[in-house]
Amino acid sequence: MRVVHLDLDNTLIYSYKHIFGAEKPDGRWKNVETYQGRKISYVTEKTQELLRYLRKKCLLVPTTTRTIEQYNRIEIDAEPFDYALVCNGGILRINGESDPSWYDRSRELIEDCTKELRHALSLLEKEPLRKFELRFIEELFVFTKCNDPDTVISGLKTELDTEKIDVLANGEKVYAVPKKLNKGMALQRFCEYIGADEVIAAGDSEFDVSMVEAADIGIVPSGFCRKHQVGGNIKEMKGESFFSDEMLSWIKEYVKL
Repeated sequence: MRVVHLDLDNTLIYSYKHIFGAEKPDGRWKNVETYQGRKISYVTEKTQELLRYLRKKCLLVPTTTRTIEQYNRIEIDAEPFDYALVCNGGILRINGESDPSWYDRSRELIEDCTKELRHALSLLEKEPLRKFELRFIEELFVFTKCNDPDTVISGLKTELDTEKIDVLANGEKVYAVPKKLNKGMALQRFCEYIGADEVIAAGDSEFDVSMVEAADIGIVPSGFCRKHQVGGNIKEMKGESFFSDEMLSWIKEYVKL
């Protein structure tokens, strides 16, 4: 069985601001996420078509840092995906339901990080640059938003045990995530769970480094290897179109071989 793990944001789907800025959407884009009455995320028509084709050829598994609620807002295709890994791989969704044994194992894996996660919560509670509520996502990792996130990240790294906790930023978003709760670990666990013969993974951010490195083939956007210094069997796209279209087109040609 060939399994393809796909990050979502900026890999498959794109925010309104990322694509259009102040302009209106054109006919090439399909809305796939609505929040509080606003259309906020889109895919290209080509990506939609390629996903339909690839679903017949391999098992596609969205693998995202999004929460269950955030993931459930997305409707990329007419049929929901059979499997999805959310909360950075800490929760496995099967036909729209969470697998309790997968979650229990995730909690076991990060048990030695509980003290550091609580410490991160206390530090961010007092952080003057924090601009958003503090969330302990499913008791798996910590999330908030901050002004000047680089400064916040630097401060957290001096206070936390970075042998156990990764401190990451994505725009204004700030995360404290156990090292054992990364997408690479989730990919390896799912490979054993499903009995995969070959694993492909695609992603665009620091959260995806472990995943693309752990896969038999990792697919990344132009400039990713230089920025993140990744290892493994990595295919970097040329950047001639949206990453979602390039990446899925490459996988389509590969599965034809």
